[in-house]
Amino acid sequence: MALVRVASVEDIASGTGRMVQAGEVAIALFNIGGTFYAIDNRCTHVGGPLGQGRLSENVVTCPWHGSRFDVTTGQVIGPPARRPVQMYETRVQDGAVFVEIP
Repeated sequence: MALVRVASVEDIASGTGRMVQAGEVAIALFNIGGTFYAIDNRCTHVGGPLGQGRLSENVVTCPWHGSRFDVTTGQVIGPPARRPVQMYETRVQDGAVFVEIP
C-alpha cells in the first residue's frame, strides 16, 4: 500500500468533490463537512466519471446515467448501477489530503 498526496485541504470545499490522480488510479475525492472520502472515479454501471457528478449531502450522482452512490460507504443508493464502488482510505496531514492506494 502507498500513501499518495492528492490535494490540499483548501482545494476541495466542504460539500464538493472532484477527480484526483493517485499514481495510476483515478479517484473521486469528496469533502463532507471537513471529512474527506475517496472512491473509485469510475461508476460501476459503465464507467462514468463520478468526480464530475452532482453531490447532495453524502450521495454523488453519476453524470452519465444517474446511478447514485453513498460516498461515505461506496454503496449503491440508486440504479442503474448494482455494484458498489471501491473505497480508499484517506488521511489529512499538514493541510494535505492523502489517499492510500494498493
